[in-house]
Order: sequence, then structure tokens, then C-alpha cells
Amino acid sequence: MSFPMDDGRPIFQQIAERIEDDIVDGTLPEEGQAPSTTHFAQFYGINPATAAKGVNVLVDQGILYKKRGIGMFVAQGSRERLIIKRQEQFYEMYVVPLLREAEKLGIDSKQLAVLIQEKGRG
Repeated sequence: MSFPMDDGRPIFQQIAERIEDDIVDGTLPEEGQAPSTTHFAQFYGINPATAAKGVNVLVDQGILYKKRGIGMFVAQGSRERLIIKRQEQFYEMYVVPLLREAEKLGIDSKQLAVLIQEKGRG
């Protein structure tokens, strides 16, 4: 099985993001053991070094830590840190452009809130 490329980003980044997703949604709890690089390499049909690079990104960020001879584990506080990081990314990627476009179109914040509430129900 080959790795399903999402959007042209490097595979190691996609591996790191998949682990982050599992942490954020609770599939991979804090102090839980993360899948091994061998698991990722075999499951996605990728080079083990590529899988290791994705895992090491999260080690460098303090999201995962290594227990020598056992494997990688999710660090305490990782879920909260990832949620904060993703909220900031969400704001920059979606909210800021939305507000800019609304301003161009003459939509004030009250109108925008109404639009979001109305369309969010449907």
C-alpha cells in the first residue's frame, strides 16, 4: 500500500499531522504509545527514514518522547498544546481571510455573525 498523498506536502509532514490528529481527537492519549516508525513505513509503503523524520518533528516539538527500548509516547500536555496551535492556525488560515473579504464586500461583523449562524444550521 502506498501513502495517499494529500496535497503535495512532504510525506513526513503528513505523518506528523496524522499523529497530531490522533492526539487531538483522543485516539492517541497522553502517555499512550505512538505507532512505531516501522508501522508507518509498512502501513503506508514508505521508507522508514521518512516515517522517522515525521515522528522526530513531533519529538523536537516536545509532543512525543522516547522511552529507550520501548518506543515513542505522547507527552503530558500535548493535546492542549496542539489544540492551541491549531486554533492559531485556524485563525490565520480562515478567520483573517474571511474578515478581509467581508470588509471588501461591506459586510460588518454583526452581519457576518448572522450569516455564519444561519448557514451553520443548514
